[in-house]
Amino acid sequence: MSGAGFAPPSGAPGIGPYALRTEGLGKGFTLHLQGSTHIPVLGGVDLAVAPGECVALAGPSGAGKSTLMRCLYGNYGADRGRILLRHGDGVVDLAAADPRLVREVRRDTLGYVSQFLRVIPRVPTLDIVAEPLVARGLPREEARARAAALLARLNLPARLHGLPPATFSGGEQQRVNLARGFAPHYPVLLLDEPTASLDAGNRAVVIDLIAQAKAARAAIIGIFHDTEVRDRVADRLFEVTSMQAAA
Repeated sequence: MSGAGFAPPSGAPGIGPYALRTEGLGKGFTLHLQGSTHIPVLGGVDLAVAPGECVALAGPSGAGKSTLMRCLYGNYGADRGRILLRHGDGVVDLAAADPRLVREVRRDTLGYVSQFLRVIPRVPTLDIVAEPLVARGLPREEARARAAALLARLNLPARLHGLPPATFSGGEQQRVNLARGFAPHYPVLLLDEPTASLDAGNRAVVIDLIAQAKAARAAIIGIFHDTEVRDRVADRLFEVTSMQAAA
């Protein structure tokens, strides 16, 4: 299933016309080594993102933007609330999904470009980018060709495609990360500081990639500290308020 042509049916239970929607989402952390002190971070988050829309998370440092992104991807379990995601012909609640379903959702529907590239050592860059395409059934050579084209578009020289990215610069690793995230054309895509380590030329490429994903009806949620990039790609802002500041 690709982002191209992704047109969700209207009126699905609990999610309406949206690709992703949270209802009353809450998350906190318990410090077991400090007397089990509980630190609330998110409380009652109601966020909805439509196909073809880019929503930028706003708020000061420490407000919980990255925590919200990790909850949406399932890296953090939610304390309460629902995370409704349109997946295939149905809707799933990621906050209550079992690990098998979460893996399926990540393979077919939900992509995540984090600030850091975490890969298996010694695996060539080309295979790192092609892997999610192969996992979805694309023939390996076709997947590698798509990966090579996207890496070239992000100005990563072909001489680096056969090397593992562990020794790459931060900007080069980020371009590998971006290629891996954009290659599968996910219907829903999470972007955490996608241009943080990039020069002006590659920032422009990322802006174009986001615009193309939106045109293909992908729903995008992002954290953009680069206000110029944010203003170019975001359709609206969603303010994340720190529960600690409110306490």
